[in-house]
Amino acid sequence: MIQKTRGVVFRFTKYGETSIIATIFTEQFGLQSYIVNGVRSKSARNKIALYQPLTLLNLVVYHRENANIERIKEISCFHPFRTLTSDIRKSTLAIFITEILNKTVKEESHASEVFAFISDSLITLDEQGAGYENFHLIFMLKLSRYLGFGPTSRNEVLGHHIADPVVEELIDRLLAANYDTPLRISNSERRSLLDILIRFYHEHMESLSEIKSLQVLREIFV
Repeated sequence: MIQKTRGVVFRFTKYGETSIIATIFTEQFGLQSYIVNGVRSKSARNKIALYQPLTLLNLVVYHRENANIERIKEISCFHPFRTLTSDIRKSTLAIFITEILNKTVKEESHASEVFAFISDSLITLDEQGAGYENFHLIFMLKLSRYLGFGPTSRNEVLGHHIADPVVEELIDRLLAANYDTPLRISNSERRSLLDILIRFYHEHMESLSEIKSLQVLREIFV
């Protein structure tokens, strides 16, 4: 059955000589895999741009319940990024966010709400002119609510661990923050908060593997 939906690209893998398998989180069906033939051929070089991670898409797809791999009939980008891929700091955040999404978002329940959160967050980051250095911290806290273990207090974030009183106070402020909330956080405090949130995720998702982009993120946001 042919269906219309929106989606955000999580990743793609090469398949055969010129094809790919794209993993896309869709608004209607959650996480889906689509085989796209010929997209890596010389005559279709521009089309591969539509399948780069975090690209926001309008889709017309073939959909069957319980099918492992489907096909895409029509595709277009509904929000071409203006700064997310060209600004080094934002692109570093995007790499980190991509890895977090790929390693944590698996379920198809509440797909429309999860999609709205992801797409709105990415558009916000793309359009922010300044003050986005804490974006990834707020994103992780907000995402955890959709993953089923969203905290309501600093104690839930810290668990049995103890942090510097200033950092504990910052956790409270992050829990109440939106992406545009001004927060004065030093580089060392930001690093501590990120380590705490990574540990928080690991404690609630035992299958969560090492976050490989973490080191790059730390180097850029020094």
